[in-house]
Amino acid sequence: MTDISIIGLGYVGLPLAHAFSKKYRVTGYDINSLRIDELKSGYDRTKELTQEQINESLKSGIIFTCDTDDIKNSNIYIITVPTPIDSDNKPDLTPILDSTRTVANILKKNDIVIYESTVYPGVTEEVCVPILEEFSKLKFNETFFCGYSPERINPGDREHTLENIVKITSGSDVNTAKKVDELYASIIGAGTYLAPSIKIAEAAKVIENTQRDVNIALMNELAMIFDLMSIDTREVLKAAATKWNFINFSPGLVGGHCIGIDPYYLTHKAQALGYMPNLILGARQINNSMSKLIVSKTIKSMIKEDKKLKDSNVLIMGVTFKENCPDMRNSRSLDIIKELQEYGCHVEVYDQWVDKSDKKSKNLNFIEEFPHNCKKYDAVVIAVGHEGFKDITTKEYESISNGKPIVIDVKGVAKEATWRL
Repeated sequence: MTDISIIGLGYVGLPLAHAFSKKYRVTGYDINSLRIDELKSGYDRTKELTQEQINESLKSGIIFTCDTDDIKNSNIYIITVPTPIDSDNKPDLTPILDSTRTVANILKKNDIVIYESTVYPGVTEEVCVPILEEFSKLKFNETFFCGYSPERINPGDREHTLENIVKITSGSDVNTAKKVDELYASIIGAGTYLAPSIKIAEAAKVIENTQRDVNIALMNELAMIFDLMSIDTREVLKAAATKWNFINFSPGLVGGHCIGIDPYYLTHKAQALGYMPNLILGARQINNSMSKLIVSKTIKSMIKEDKKLKDSNVLIMGVTFKENCPDMRNSRSLDIIKELQEYGCHVEVYDQWVDKSDKKSKNLNFIEEFPHNCKKYDAVVIAVGHEGFKDITTKEYESISNGKPIVIDVKGVAKEATWRL
């Protein structure tokens, strides 16, 4: 019988555990005991699953645990932990290496270890496999096997869910590749794509978000050029999109755990091989600079209206990395807040999506509701395009503004704005 353990129960691991639990015996493992307790009670702080879906998995027999004894009898281990970068933008493989050691210590003959975390090509076989061999005393492709099936979860997206996205699969030998593909095909309605090798699957994953990053950087650069010409970038894009083969991306802040991170995994490997990936690194530089542009436009608009900077009140609308999700990882809104505070501004935040227990939110000054008729704010920065923000009217922005409204619209959701990207 197939017994599956999912290692890491975040945005990727939990939906995967839920999907597999409909057909297999599943154990969800995470080192965060609070996360485990919440899931046992039917609560998912990521909002990827509803309480009904979690309870459905619990009724199917899923086990949520932080005890490795509960996963030692599994024969398939799927590792879905984060792969962040460090302060120097270098890959931080600590979570995936720690998880690999955890699995290696309980690995048995004929077990399969599948990785879903984003990595640069070669990590599975060149970095993780030696650890699995060392701690398990087993032999790769003889007494244990590996697979790689990159995650494609899009937080907050209710349309492109796990079962509705084609899944890339791969295995360390022909037989394992077939087993891995059949395993995922049993839960993925959209179907699977069996890649020729693990490295190809790893490479496919890392370029998906690199491509998006480069395209968004182009839009951001165009937006800066058109701003100098006093041309509305979004109107330009609407016009250009009438051509059948125009690829329609929008300018904006690039954060999160994928688009702002994955390119550094690829550039790290490229530089290690002696190749300088200038285009990719240039795109990263442009996208990372957008927070400073937003702050600059805010400050200049305030000065133009003779508003003081020191002790001014600024409202930031949205601090998650993208719309309609609670995830604050690598949010560029936090950079905007920090820099405004360096100018002496008092910054308040309105974002009803944020989980206030998230440690990234601890030092932020949240307001619980949109502050109608307060006449308080010297500037408002709409940093994230949450659905509810689109319904806020020009009069409502006027009602919260101290003097002439200054609305800096990063996402193009305000009816009228002082400046928009």
